[in-house]
Formats: sequence, C-alpha cells, structure tokens
Amino acid sequence: MRLTTKGRFAVTAMIDIALHGRSGPVTLASISLRQRVSLSYLELLFGKLRRADLVESTRGPGGGYSLSRKATEISVADIVLSIEEHDAESSRRRNADAPGEVGRCEIDELWATVNLRAVEFLRSISLQSLVDEQKAKGVQAAARSDSRRTPSGQPATRKPFVVDAPNSVFALGRRQQGAS
Repeated sequence: MRLTTKGRFAVTAMIDIALHGRSGPVTLASISLRQRVSLSYLELLFGKLRRADLVESTRGPGGGYSLSRKATEISVADIVLSIEEHDAESSRRRNADAPGEVGRCEIDELWATVNLRAVEFLRSISLQSLVDEQKAKGVQAAARSDSRRTPSGQPATRKPFVVDAPNSVFALGRRQQGAS
C-alpha cells in the first residue's frame, strides 16, 4: 500500500460527499471549489472510486456523486486501496538467490508485515468517524441552493429570459418597416 497525495485527496473528497450529500448528489465542481482541488484531477479520482463501487453517479441537472453505501460501511482503506495503483513489480517477492539480494527476503517480509498492519489500521477507521471529527471541529454542510455558481464561487444572477424576436414573418416585416 502506498499513501500518496491521490489517496489523501480521495479521502478528503469522500468526506466532502458524506458531509454535503445528505440532500442529494454533490457535484465535482462544488468539491473542487471547497477543497481547492483541480476538477480534472477529481474526475480521475472519481472514475476509480466509482469502479470500486464507493460512489454512485447521477447524470443530468441536479446530478453529481453520492456514496454508494453508508459512511459507516466505508473504511479509509477501501478508499485508499481503490485509488492507489499497485505496481506488480514492487509487490513481487524478490528471489533471495539472486546476486546482491542476500538478506532481501527478510526485509521484504518486514515491509509486508508493516504494509499489512497499515491496511489493518486504515480498515479500522470508517468514513463516518472522519465526518464526525469534522463536525466536532465545527465544519458544517453548506445549505443546498438551486442557484448556480460562477467559477469564482459567487452565486450567478439569472436574468429573466425575454424573447425579443418577432413571432411571425408578418411581424418581422412590420419591424423592418418601422426601422426604416
């Protein structure tokens, strides 16, 4: 198991969904704004999270991502292991008979044990416990609003849709005569 920035951002995004997803799917754009993570990076991570069946996607207006199961049933290990790519070469046991590899087997066993303990520890931490910690620190879910936001995070003001076009060929002709 490798603990990288990808895994950290994935856990952070999953906490965000658990906090803000009570009233419906959470958009990647809103996670990007709140967590200051690139939208394209989140798209990459959420593809992996979806394939691991940790999140579900909803398309269309009001769409986004939601947890595929309860936050109490998702561990940090589930998230990190779904994101981190395991390199077959690095996890392959080394041959102790190879030149210069004497004693490597014991070291590999040590790191395999450390890795196992790390996974066990991360399995003991539920997503819900991390959400509860955030709530205890005063982090609250933002009230869901139907208004769209601009890239700067400000609410977009909507102007009423007014059609300023003639509704027939005859009205178009009258309009052009009045302009002349």
